[in-house]
Amino acid sequence: MPFNLSISNQRYLLIILSAFLFIPFIGNLHLFDWDEINFAECAREMIVTEKYLTVQIDFQPFWEKPPLFIWMQVCCMKLFGISEFAARLPNALCGIATLLFLFETGRKLYDNAFAWLWIMVYACSVLPFFYFKSGIIDPWFNLFIFSGIYFLIRFIASDQTRHKLSYIAASALCTGLAILTKGPVALLVIGLTTGIFILSQYRKFSFSSLLKNCRTNLWYVLFFLSVLSFVAGLWFFIQYAQGNGKLVHDFIVYQMRLFQTKGAGHGGFFGYHFVVLFFGVFPASIFALPALFKITGKDEKHRVFNSVMLILFWVVLILFSIVKTKIVHYSSLCYFPLTFLATVCIYNQIKDNTPFTRLQKTLLLAVTSFFALVLIALQLIVVNKSKIITSGLIKDKFAEGNLQATVYWSGFEFIIGVLLFSAVLVFIYYKGINLTTRFVGIFISTIIFINLILFIIVPRIEKYSQNAAIEFYKLKSTENCYIQTYGFKSYAQLFYFKKPAPQVTAALNESSLLTGPSDKPVYIVCKNVSSKEFVDKHPDFKKLYEKNGFVFFVKEGSLASGQKM
Repeated sequence: MPFNLSISNQRYLLIILSAFLFIPFIGNLHLFDWDEINFAECAREMIVTEKYLTVQIDFQPFWEKPPLFIWMQVCCMKLFGISEFAARLPNALCGIATLLFLFETGRKLYDNAFAWLWIMVYACSVLPFFYFKSGIIDPWFNLFIFSGIYFLIRFIASDQTRHKLSYIAASALCTGLAILTKGPVALLVIGLTTGIFILSQYRKFSFSSLLKNCRTNLWYVLFFLSVLSFVAGLWFFIQYAQGNGKLVHDFIVYQMRLFQTKGAGHGGFFGYHFVVLFFGVFPASIFALPALFKITGKDEKHRVFNSVMLILFWVVLILFSIVKTKIVHYSSLCYFPLTFLATVCIYNQIKDNTPFTRLQKTLLLAVTSFFALVLIALQLIVVNKSKIITSGLIKDKFAEGNLQATVYWSGFEFIIGVLLFSAVLVFIYYKGINLTTRFVGIFISTIIFINLILFIIVPRIEKYSQNAAIEFYKLKSTENCYIQTYGFKSYAQLFYFKKPAPQVTAALNESSLLTGPSDKPVYIVCKNVSSKEFVDKHPDFKKLYEKNGFVFFVKEGSLASGQKM
């Protein structure tokens, strides 16, 4: 690790390494429905309509998300064109910013060795790395929340007025940006984490000292709320001023509903996020286990930050285990405390030259075996797909149609998982190399495994799932026509068809495209499980073809050019 370089040169090196990790090939794969395409389409529609203050989807106000991340995508699309690369570039840049922040935080808490170790643990774990290659909101949202908590703790720990003012301002700014990125749950998480931390430190505060500093503390609270309200509230105020008060109201109602009901197709059991974090943040999750239930640290600074990270981890995990909607990225804020706690354990293990424990060896081999078996099972399925289809084992007609896609497999893709298992096995048991190298080897093996999955496996999986529909939308993007889906929710037809902003009359027409006349061809895409229902209800549509579970229909335009409906 580059400890001999100056701090500034280490930062430059980190930027280069991060860019190399996160930017290449991010545009080589279609965006995935729903989230990736949803946000990218919002950005595209901002550009098409030039309405940069209002988030839209299908050219209608979209109340589910605030605009900050969409603005980032708009900036990238302005620079590089409307594409998968531009939609994912903000998160690649977030990866660079996140690792820089971890470097500065780790260096101030411990030393350069800890900082670089934390960077490696975070960047080389499965989901933390994968998210920086995606086009979803959460990486920036999580960074803003983590930064807000970090600066708030620095504010609490600082004794100097000048520093306290800058820390509280930075915390309010980051909290406001987090709210502008995804919503007010950021304030809830920061408030719960900080509040529980303060309560846990009650022995250090006397009632008399609290009274003595009451006026000063009240001033800081008001200052925090003022900065927060300006940053987070300005966009909402503008919406009200422009007559979009209903959008703000719907946004608030939506945020509340997320906690009370499960989203369509997004339910799950209480321990859902425990499982996601255990397998998804591998191998960091294995090494963090000893630190998840106790506060460690040889001095006060370490113990304070360690306790904050523990509180943050459990607040997020319990909060989103209670929430009825279960989505993988809801617990992604846990990546920060989980990788920090893993780094603490590894750092101490290396300093004390403590070999791998039996539990670490068992879990490392168990998880890598699981990954290898999943890839082997996948290989067996695609090799024997004809037998599986004819056997009737698949009860879902759409899944059966997906499996019929023609995708090239060499037959050796399963070796990716075997290589990971073999590498981890070597680094666990081979004692001819020092402990540091063995830890580094496990994480480097994991990052190679993740990249091979992204380059080799994910593109093939995408061809089974959504590729047939997306290719149809792209084909029709040069034709003057309408495209709609039937029986399932999707944003792909908007982004890849490059749907133009509707005129007033066209906006009225689209609600009756299925049943009424049209001034141009109408294409309908549905899943095979809904095709019979569609044909029965709309016999005037002609079936074009069926591919990989999707069925495509057309109704030719019956109105004369320029005739209104």
